[in-house]
Amino acid sequence: MILEMVASGGDRPVVTANGRSLTASDLLARARAAAHRFRGRPAVLYLSPSHLAYPVALFGAALAGIPFIPLNYRLGEHQLARLLARHPGAFVLRPADLDALLSVEEDAEGGADAPELAQDQDAVAVVLYTSGTTAEPKAALLRHRHLLAYVLNTQEFASAEEGDAALVAVPPYHVAGLMNLLTNLYSGRRLVYLSAFDAGEWLETARREQVTHALVVPTMLARIVAEVPVDDAGTPTLRSLAYGGARTPRPVVERALQVFPGTGFVNAYGLTETASSVAVLGPDDHREALAASDPAVRDRLGSVGRALPGVEIEIRDDDGKPARAGETGLVFVRGEQISGEYGGRSALDADGWFPTRDRGRLDADGYLFIEGRADDTIIRGGENIAPAEIEDVLVAHPGIVEAAVIGVPDPEWGQRIVAVVVGEGDPAEVRQWVKERLRTSKTPDAIVFRAELPKTETGKLLRRTLLAELETTHA
Repeated sequence: MILEMVASGGDRPVVTANGRSLTASDLLARARAAAHRFRGRPAVLYLSPSHLAYPVALFGAALAGIPFIPLNYRLGEHQLARLLARHPGAFVLRPADLDALLSVEEDAEGGADAPELAQDQDAVAVVLYTSGTTAEPKAALLRHRHLLAYVLNTQEFASAEEGDAALVAVPPYHVAGLMNLLTNLYSGRRLVYLSAFDAGEWLETARREQVTHALVVPTMLARIVAEVPVDDAGTPTLRSLAYGGARTPRPVVERALQVFPGTGFVNAYGLTETASSVAVLGPDDHREALAASDPAVRDRLGSVGRALPGVEIEIRDDDGKPARAGETGLVFVRGEQISGEYGGRSALDADGWFPTRDRGRLDADGYLFIEGRADDTIIRGGENIAPAEIEDVLVAHPGIVEAAVIGVPDPEWGQRIVAVVVGEGDPAEVRQWVKERLRTSKTPDAIVFRAELPKTETGKLLRRTLLAELETTHA
């Protein structure tokens, strides 16, 4: 459905990468040709950075009626081999194969037998492997109906202005990369891909391609902001900048609002299993929170906004009962776009609710605040402590750029609080900073300075990596 609508664009460029572009007609012709090559295979595996061939392979797989599976090409040889072994007989696309996929068009004779999109909306469209930061990656299944529900509930067809362009730097194996492709094509914006992220190149590309919309993860946003020497990034065409995929330090958001004064910011919260965003903090929310004198409104700058159309959000306490406004609990979501399925096993409960395994709270106006993964909660002396609360206080310190708070096993208290920070300062003074703003039980027992924090390519903190290191050095 989406490809058929996009194809109506004719000779209008719809995707650009490395100085080359495909028109809507080009994309349709090459996707149909790719579908002929993919037929008879159980799936298409894509192992490459972003490329013009990415949408060709995605839509080609859809036309062939088989799943599209983009893999993290940065994984080690043995990790990739294990994932490949899960899909015997699949059509594998590596970087060396992509130009060939683009060079083949459907000829007139082949056009008579052109495949059309499968009508089975319950068929598996995409398989995305979770990041595997705490265990082996799980295969999350997204069916055509999940992708369509997200696109149709959040976008208006051909609503973009002429000349609109979206800069995409997130990896193609991330759900944000996939859904950014679909939503921008459906809206009528040209996609501009960066195969590898560099803050300076990102800014240069945004200016050169007259980018109007962009999506970044928090690490990217922090590096872009640091690249701008004054309070103006010099991107006058950039109207919308979305960020998400992990917690974004509030100082980074506030600085970004300064250096992109004419840009509307969007903070998006979602998961692989939810087919991208389920909640959004929009441009008006950002501006209102930044200018507010009311602390409750200003605090919304640290929220992920309110539920998108078609999505319900519920907070449940430890007994599984709905929590009151302002109370912290486990975040559950429900809606047509929610898959919550792993290899044929559904994680949805009897009423269709998906447990995100995130802890959070909803304020009285429906704004969602995410406090971290449930597994990250520190239990010290019987008290549940959210790392995010301490991390927010730490990054407010003038000498600290980033912070990660970890619970390390302790025979007396159950867990001790260790803060790993990027920046400079005196550990005792930093501890006192936290103690003055939070109570003693939430003050880190130790402050560890590092040059950087271990993260995935999409900016998620590798807490298990830090914990393994701290268990050795702070046992």
